[in-house]
Order: sequence, then C-alpha cells, then structure tokens
Amino acid sequence: MKKAKRISKIPPYLFARIDKKKEEIRKQGIDIIDLGVGDPDMPTPNYILKKFHDASNDPKNHDYPPYNGTPDFRKAVADWYLKRFGVKLDPEKEVISLIGSKEGIAHIFFAFVDLGTPALIPNPCYPVYETATLLAGGLPVPIPLLEKNNFLPDIGKIPDKLAKMSSLMFVNYPNNPTGAVADKSFYKDVVSFAKKNDILLCSDLAYSDVTFDDYTAPSILEVKGAKDVAIEFNSLSKSYNMTGWRIGMAVGSKEAIAALSVIKTNIDSGAFKAIQEAAVEALSNEPYSTQKMNAVYSKRMDIFVKGLNELGWDLKKPKGTFYIWARVPAGQTSEEFVTDVLERTGVLVVPGSGYGKFGEGYFRVSITNKENRLREAVQRLKKAGIRFKEKK
Repeated sequence: MKKAKRISKIPPYLFARIDKKKEEIRKQGIDIIDLGVGDPDMPTPNYILKKFHDASNDPKNHDYPPYNGTPDFRKAVADWYLKRFGVKLDPEKEVISLIGSKEGIAHIFFAFVDLGTPALIPNPCYPVYETATLLAGGLPVPIPLLEKNNFLPDIGKIPDKLAKMSSLMFVNYPNNPTGAVADKSFYKDVVSFAKKNDILLCSDLAYSDVTFDDYTAPSILEVKGAKDVAIEFNSLSKSYNMTGWRIGMAVGSKEAIAALSVIKTNIDSGAFKAIQEAAVEALSNEPYSTQKMNAVYSKRMDIFVKGLNELGWDLKKPKGTFYIWARVPAGQTSEEFVTDVLERTGVLVVPGSGYGKFGEGYFRVSITNKENRLREAVQRLKKAGIRFKEKK
C-alpha cells in the first residue's frame, strides 16, 4: 500500500500508548487504578437520557440532520451563551453543531491552514492541536506554557514576523493538561494580538463548567470585538458527562463558522437529531447537573492534592478541569516516573511529555475515579515510598 506521507508525521496517540502499557501490567494480575484519561465516571443525568429515549423513538429524527445543526440546538446554544456568559449569538450564522468539540477543533485547521503555514500552538497542549496542524500540512509552532507564567502564553515573545505569517492560534482555559485558568484581561490581550496580526483566535472551552470554589470561567467572546477574530469550541462531554454522545458546538466569528461549515458539509453529515434534542435538554437545565457534578470533583480534588502534598509536593488546588499537573521527582523523566509508579503501585498517571516538549518534567492526574480509589491510590504511593524530591 502507498500510504500518505502525512501519516508518517503523526506520533502514536498518547492514550493509545498508555492503553498498551496498561494491558501489559494488567496481564501481570495487578489491579490498576486508572487516573489517566479524562473521561467522567459519573453517568449522564437521567433527564437527558429520558429526552434522548423519547427523541430516538420519534421517526422524524431518523433522517439526515441539518448540516450545521438543528434550529432548536443552535438556538439552545445561543440561549445558553447569553445566560452563561452574557454573549449574544446569531443562531443562524454564529453557531454550528459539532460531533464533539474534538472533531471541530481538528477540522478548523483544514479551513485555515495551508501547506507550510505556521499555526501557534500552546505547549503543553491537547495533542489534537498539533496533529491536526500536521494533517492539514501546516507547521505547528510551540508557544511555551511555563509554570513561572501561570501556564499562560507570553505573547510578547512571539516574533512579529512569525505572528504575521501564522493563520491561527489556540488558547485553552481552563487548561488541559495543566488545570490553569485565565481571566478576561488575558483574553483582551490575545484578541488584540489576533487583530493586529490577522490571526484566527481559537478558544477551546471544553472545561468551561468544570470549575471550583469561587472561580467562574469566562468566554473569550465576552471581550468586545472578539467575534471579529475568534471562534470558540465547547462541548457537552465534560460538563454533562456525555463524552460518548459526541455532541458539541463552535460559536463566534461568522467568517470562521462559514469556513468550518465548508469542511464539515464535505466530510460529515452532522449529529443524530435525537442527540441534539438531548443536548437541548441538557443546556436548558445547566445548573442542576453541573453544580452537583462539580461538588463531587471538588471533594476528589481535595483528597488527591492533600495526598500528594503529604508526599512532598507543594500543590495548590486547581480552579478548573479535573486534572492535577505536578512536577516529577528529580532524577527521572516524565515517562520514567510514570512507568515506575505504574509498575510499583498499579496507579496510572500520564507523562507530561505526551502533551509536548514543555510538558517534560511533569505528570497529569485525572480525578475521574471514585473517592475510595483515589484514597487507595494515595496509600499505594505512600507504601511504595513514592515522594517528591527537588533538584539540587
């Protein structure tokens, strides 16, 4: 077979490698506590399930859906954005349905990145940003997210020439994998940067409603003039425990939405209409499910942050996402530490290097597991003598 050369540029997907290692350990009879993939372990709320059951039995939902999403879904998204962020959207031109936000994120590169075009990609990051750039023939340019900058990009250090050449830039807050958050002043700066350099600004807001304590995540579209240059991707996966349903949305710039629609109408046929009806029900009852869910995650986060701090780390509870981002002990790489922990304790965490070169020296923990399993994981780490050691 003559495979496309672009395939050879794509590294093995991070979690595919992790699954292989998990299977090796499991075959040894070791009970694995999986704190790797960020997949909510709580069920989709019953009121959403009921709506889907009723909608899926309705023959009117068995044909092809509208390419850009049903009118009811697009209106529900616009209504939710107005209620949640105070952002007004035109359901017809500024909202499009996605088969999960991952799909839309991957496809936006095909609409805005030509062969050899630079794309400004945060690093560490959700791996799809980089791989989609490569698949589109573009050049992923890593923008460091450093601890000293609270894992926010220092846009002042991006060379003017590079910025002018680039077609798009991604930001993602609350952030996967670091758990970092951003405020409106940061978004004002990046919107100004995008306007100055004629760049499409892509905001990945998949964790908009997985937040704790007094923090509420803003939308980039709250910034005046952001819709001129920004498109925002969101999803019901994390906020409503609907990862397997594959339903999300992109909102913002009319020009960007129209360009994304060109790609999507030639590649997919939209999300099942019954799933869109269930999504409408979810968005219309937002406080019920998200508040209850976040109370569970917050308690879990407290348990594991406290546990790691008892082992020598000095961590603060993240304000968003269900991830903990922590340094590996001195003398080990990210992969060495993760492998060592898995083999000695059966606890699976993720190497930071899997999210880019600036993730080296860190590991990520997902707290999408029951409290008793999180407590047991901490006890296993203590029993095995896993401790944090600073570099001398």
